[in-house]
Amino acid sequence: MKTILTLAAVSALLAGAAFAAKKYPLNYCLVTDNELGSMGKVVTKVYDGQEIKFCCKPCVAKFEKNPAKYLAKLP
Repeated sequence: MKTILTLAAVSALLAGAAFAAKKYPLNYCLVTDNELGSMGKVVTKVYDGQEIKFCCKPCVAKFEKNPAKYLAKLP
């Protein structure tokens, strides 16, 4: 029973962290500069307290290889 409560507590904390993230300020993909939505459904992730939006799933993998490169584009 303790394990279930612990997992529930961790899940609640992670869900709360997503709401506390800084809002993504751009209307284009941080990786490709494509307009959000131009490649289908927008993919949203939170990285280090910052919401990031991508035009597609492959861009998430590119971002994760070198986040500093892409985060430098944020105002």
